[in-house]
Amino acid sequence: MTANDAERRAMRHALELATHGPRGLNPQVGAVLLSPAGDVLAEGWHRGAGTAHAEVDALSKLAPGAARGATAVVTLEPCNHTGRTGPCSEALISAGVARVVYAADDPGAESSGGAERLRDAGVDVVSGVLADDAAALLHSWLEVQRLGRPFVTVKWAQSLDGRAAASDGTSQWITGPDARADVHRRRSRADAIVVGTGTLLADDPALTARTADGSRYDHQPMPVVLGVRPVPADAAVRRHPLALVQHDGRDLVALLADLRDRGVQRVFVEGGPTIAGAFLRAGLVDEILAYIAPTLLGGGMPALGDIGVQTIDDQLRLRVASVEHFGDDLLVVAAPRPSTGSGTGSTDSGTGKTHSGAAVPGGDD
Repeated sequence: MTANDAERRAMRHALELATHGPRGLNPQVGAVLLSPAGDVLAEGWHRGAGTAHAEVDALSKLAPGAARGATAVVTLEPCNHTGRTGPCSEALISAGVARVVYAADDPGAESSGGAERLRDAGVDVVSGVLADDAAALLHSWLEVQRLGRPFVTVKWAQSLDGRAAASDGTSQWITGPDARADVHRRRSRADAIVVGTGTLLADDPALTARTADGSRYDHQPMPVVLGVRPVPADAAVRRHPLALVQHDGRDLVALLADLRDRGVQRVFVEGGPTIAGAFLRAGLVDEILAYIAPTLLGGGMPALGDIGVQTIDDQLRLRVASVEHFGDDLLVVAAPRPSTGSGTGSTDSGTGKTHSGAAVPGGDD
């Protein structure tokens, strides 16, 4: 079976509706109910954890029995489990919906199976309609489901000879304004930004995402500081629009689990060489952003700390995704080779070593 034109139009609208919902622990989902003639009966979207799912939200806008024989067009396979809310598959069956058209399969071990349940109840089911559009919308959420933790990007800026700061500790600015603007754009797409207390005390960063004119992007990353030293009361991060989260940094797997529980899907690690090295050493990095300026420092702080490589055979091989120019600066976007880790510790494909977690040495960067 395939979707008809009215159902495809409804799916495009459902994808738009889904964007009204917040990103977080639950996916953004939209739903449209169509009459047998293809007219819109009701629509809905998921408004966050603990609220009605998109299908139930749409059904709630109809009188009892009004959905009998209708088609439900949904951006994600209806769930088949009971959490804070009941199974959407059962709600659709009880409402008398005759046909369900959805875009993306639910990857959850507990929540998937809705399509099978609907078919068993005699409901016509069509899957994969505008699946690429749904995958793009749900990209971050789907990555969290695949990894079992938030997607982690590690960023650093360096001179051509691999230094992040001069011998006296100064580091502002190695790269130019175009590269720094790109960093802020990428910060604005993240849900959390992570630094160590060493970086925070040395540079007093605001940890906000700002446009070229200094104003803040609408979406701001949650500021996360790793380390045991106290954050000064007058630190710039204290003026961040989101509340500061501080962890001791001793267990990065536990940190990511906590951030996931807070609804974080994408983590932007910008905390200096020790923090960057700790995440890489733990096998918890999915993307590397290395901004390279055509300048030489000849000494000072290296851009990356210890990642556990003792011999050339242990080197962590990367896959380069792209190389971009920002003025005179280069951005190399790369990722560790695919690993066999599950997200609660992983195997670095470049080293063959398995990690169950990692600590930031001394809890500070």
